Amino acid sequence: MYYVIISEDTVDSLKKRLLARPSHLERLHKLQNSGRLLLAGPCPSIDNDDPGPAGFSGSIIIAEFESLEEAKIWAKADPYNEAGVYQSVTVKPFKKVLP
Repeated sequence: MYYVIISEDTVDSLKKRLLARPSHLERLHKLQNSGRLLLAGPCPSIDNDDPGPAGFSGSIIIAEFESLEEAKIWAKADPYNEAGVYQSVTVKPFKKVLP
């Protein structure tokens, strides 16, 4: 089943994001290579694809896991979480309908 991981950043998280980004992307590529990643990306803090120093307000990941518990464990081990980028992380089941 798919699960959505909605993460909210701490204030001024950009420096922490940049430092932890390689490790964060490595985990996402593993999900992608195993065919389990539906989508992933950050939420810019301003209405612009490249928010520059404004940074990001959070991230969304939708991926397939065996259970809600497995998705929560995976999310908790995210390098962004460990680096203090995220102030909160919510994991919920997700049902893909379209497209």
